[in-house]
Amino acid sequence: MNKNIITAFAGGLFGAISWQIISNNVFTTNNNNAQNNNNFNQNKTEIQAQQVRHTPPVGGFDFVEASRISTASVVFIKTTSESQPGYSMFDLFFDGGGQRQISGSGSGVIFSEDGYIVTNNHVIENAEKIEVIHQKKSYTGKVVGTDPSADLAVIKIEGKGFPAIKKGSSKDLQVGEWVLAVGNPLNLTSTVTAGIVSAKGRDIQLISGQFPLESFIQTDAAINPGNSGGALVNAKGELVGINTAIMSRTGYYTGYGFAVPVDIVAKVFGDLVKYKSVQKAFSGLQVADLSNELTKKYNLNTENYEGAVVTNIDKNSEAEKAGLQEGDIVLKVNQDVITGKSNFEEAMSYYRPSDKIRISYKRAKQIREANITLTNREGTTEVLTSKSYNSEIIGAEMEVISKIEKGKYNVDNGVRILKSRKGVLRRIPEGFIILTINKKTIQTPQDVEKNLTEAQGRVVIEGISKEGERGYYSFFF
Repeated sequence: MNKNIITAFAGGLFGAISWQIISNNVFTTNNNNAQNNNNFNQNKTEIQAQQVRHTPPVGGFDFVEASRISTASVVFIKTTSESQPGYSMFDLFFDGGGQRQISGSGSGVIFSEDGYIVTNNHVIENAEKIEVIHQKKSYTGKVVGTDPSADLAVIKIEGKGFPAIKKGSSKDLQVGEWVLAVGNPLNLTSTVTAGIVSAKGRDIQLISGQFPLESFIQTDAAINPGNSGGALVNAKGELVGINTAIMSRTGYYTGYGFAVPVDIVAKVFGDLVKYKSVQKAFSGLQVADLSNELTKKYNLNTENYEGAVVTNIDKNSEAEKAGLQEGDIVLKVNQDVITGKSNFEEAMSYYRPSDKIRISYKRAKQIREANITLTNREGTTEVLTSKSYNSEIIGAEMEVISKIEKGKYNVDNGVRILKSRKGVLRRIPEGFIILTINKKTIQTPQDVEKNLTEAQGRVVIEGISKEGERGYYSFFF
């Protein structure tokens, strides 16, 4: 049975392709009248061309002007890595082998005139060298911060006066509205394709990990390998999304593309530039789309499937203190109407810890409201910075999992593998949470380092995968 493959591309599948069409039309005549007629026809043609150039071709959408505005703000990104990257769902074209030089390419969008650029996390993930090409000039890109949960990253190039893209609003974007995808597919720089918004709030289960955020804009504008990190713009040439993935059986465009909404991008960008890590806010609620199964499970009496049903409430969370219960149907977060799980998560993504929100919900046909103060992943309202431990001995970067995750997985400890460059941990997927090594409880990254350097014979590493499944890896030293 054929299955769709949802793919996010860093590109770089093919070498540069050049396609140039040259037309040499030469007209000669000794007849002055003929020359005058030719000049007249040429002037007429130029006037007609100007008229066409300024006449919106489809439904009031001026492709030319939107393209001109947006292409100036989209860059070409080339990446190089000297080491083998870890396995992830983005390694579609991974072919094994030992350490080698790996090249990739993608797109990025200039977000501010001082050289801050937004792209996809999977475009620059594991890159040891990032080259940014803008208007034929080459710059060295430095990573400012990443957010794997939304597949976004911010990089910086040195300079001033870069053409920052104009920002639109993904909230105001309508299904059926014309959009352009701007990027560098298949190493073809500055490529523009047109389509419409096919749907909003798509959860395509592309992103795994701690707290995946999926509420994609779906479009039928053609997107291919290398478009990742590029711009999705509206009729005014304003950014409405960052192109991220396609749904395809072949790995190439077949009709469905997906972009991260610009309103989410703007919040992530602001956090990464200011704090170097995303300040994600938590209410203590876990929700799901309404379905026949959940309606029966919670004995819901609902005439339609509007809203999102609460399926779990974190212990001692603000939502629990506010009186919410499993089976409640969330209808609004402040003024944002909630239509489902992805819509709820998108609404929550705009807030930071310490923000106060009002949740409207339904219980037994009665509409209620609750005021909640949002917290961070440790259950406080403080700003959190990323704290990881880089072990040169075992060649891995690790971090202690958060309080929220301990509650989510019902564990008291755990250390996540962020990056693995060598040694035994390189054989374990990045994102795996180590709970024990040879039955010894792991509390800190230093515990992992100590137990592995002292290990002899058989080593059993137990833990939790990125997908939340319990399992273990066994090795012999």
